[in-house]
Amino acid sequence: MSEDDPTPADAESTPEIAAAIFGERLPPAEKYARILSEEGVVRGLIGPRELPQLWTRHLLNCAVVSEEIPDGASVIDIGSGAGLPGIPLAIARPDLAITLIEPLLRRTTFLEEVVSGLPLDNVTVVRGRAEEKAVLKAVEPADVVTSRAVAPLERLAKWSAPLIRGGGRLVALKGQSAPDEIARDWEKVMRSGIRDLAVAQCGTMLETPTTLIVGRRNETARDARAARRAARRN
Repeated sequence: MSEDDPTPADAESTPEIAAAIFGERLPPAEKYARILSEEGVVRGLIGPRELPQLWTRHLLNCAVVSEEIPDGASVIDIGSGAGLPGIPLAIARPDLAITLIEPLLRRTTFLEEVVSGLPLDNVTVVRGRAEEKAVLKAVEPADVVTSRAVAPLERLAKWSAPLIRGGGRLVALKGQSAPDEIARDWEKVMRSGIRDLAVAQCGTMLETPTTLIVGRRNETARDARAARRAARRN
């Protein structure tokens, strides 16, 4: 690390708005911020230059996505990396059942340590790529599939659709490119079974709200049969 690079001492302090977003769950959010600013940097999971905006660009930006997620939902976060957005969502919303999917061993090891250390009883870590057969067999389709800076919309939809239950939602964190991605990829995304693509914003209390692409996966006859089988099993 050069003299010009920020060090953990330069990490952004907890902003006042964090208490409004995390409520009584602020202490584990602050612990996660410390882990990211220390182990996260040492292990190459977050860049040291990100530390001055650790809360603004990462924790708060991800936590406010909970506005788009219904109570008690199951959520899959693909390409979770250092746990964004899945870990902030899990902290802010203990009612959610969250699965973090990440292919790299060093990252899944980190995620498992975070989940155990906070602790987060509502989080499961799965190693693999979202499109792999082993992963598709290991996880049940979720109410919501989310991601952050994983891939362009066409590929993201292709990977996400099999993990979304019929009638469930895609909730992808995007930036200013969101409208252009929808205009460019909507036909290919529809072929994956995801409809009603739209740009949404959440976290309007933040200086820079979070921009999302949201969509709904069509419920097919196959989905209906699977739901009936699941109901009989239960």
